[in-house]
Amino acid sequence: MGVNPVSTSEMPAETLLKIIFDYASKIAHENDLDTLHILMADMGKKLTMADRCTLWIADPANQKLWSKIAHGMNRIEIPIHTGLVGAAYQSGEIISISDAYEDERFNREVDRSSGYRTKSILCIPIRNMDQEVIGVYQAVNKQSYPPVFTEKDETYLSLAATYTGQSMEKAILYSELIESQKEIIYMMGTIGESRSAETGKHVKRVASYAYILAKGAGLSEEEARLIELASPMHDIGKVSIPDAILNKPGKLTDEEFDVMKQHTETGHRIFRNSKRKILQTAAIIARQHHEKWDGTGYPDGLKGKDIHLYGRIVALADVFDALGTKRPYKRPWTNDEITDLIRREKGKHFDPFIVEVFFENLPEFIRISEQYADSP
Repeated sequence: MGVNPVSTSEMPAETLLKIIFDYASKIAHENDLDTLHILMADMGKKLTMADRCTLWIADPANQKLWSKIAHGMNRIEIPIHTGLVGAAYQSGEIISISDAYEDERFNREVDRSSGYRTKSILCIPIRNMDQEVIGVYQAVNKQSYPPVFTEKDETYLSLAATYTGQSMEKAILYSELIESQKEIIYMMGTIGESRSAETGKHVKRVASYAYILAKGAGLSEEEARLIELASPMHDIGKVSIPDAILNKPGKLTDEEFDVMKQHTETGHRIFRNSKRKILQTAAIIARQHHEKWDGTGYPDGLKGKDIHLYGRIVALADVFDALGTKRPYKRPWTNDEITDLIRREKGKHFDPFIVEVFFENLPEFIRISEQYADSP
């Protein structure tokens, strides 16, 4: 007489609690939507002992469900009515099946193209605070005996979905807030540049260059994004400079140049009393992006590492873009002319280390300059 295999489908309570506490701590302090997405998918996988777990987010405006599989990868999208995930989203009901191939809603083409064999599937709708379905948790192939998802798995993933819905809603609102801040900052930066016949693309290019240099200099993603966000306001102080000086087609007199230099101090005064990290960063950049490594810059004549790293980064980003842009007093320089000057100014105008980072990333600089080129 045969012996039935012992069920391994239930997770020990201690293990379950450890997973919940570990992930709850990480999720509670995370506002980045992509990172949160991956954390929650990992949590669902461990809670249900699944081979794979995917978090699908609804985009009703475009009739899509999308998922972020891993950092560094683009998101994948499916039509909002597609397959078992789409069915769970549309109905708002839990779907649990032991063999996907026995359900006509399952799209076998995915397995055919990947070589994967989908068997058991558990789909749990994710709801926001208003109980609207905003996505779906999908766990695939239970890694236990028997290899099917249980009622406890449904309970665990449903609890995770409740927490996920609230956390995702918070992260989406935070993401929208950041995007709104970014848009306002670009608009503010453009106001300063428009006084001197610049375009909004200038501040976007400088922001992109500054981010690349910050990452290359070893700063964290958070700090690099902070510099990217703040750098468009580097010339906001130009709002106080007379048009006759800003748009003069010839060389400025010494007296005119003294007036022009005041834009760094004006920009600093605008932001210096803010308690917001992004505006504190903007204050530093506004004041120091015309300082030079050898101490011959302005307004304070700072030298070497006395110049804040943010100022050293934006100094090179701004010069690279300014030289390649047509101005009232000059033609745009070629890339070869610009890179020759930056080489010559290494250790003079520019931090030698930042110059090295620049040349390591030169192809990306050129790509951005072409992508966001000013209209003729």
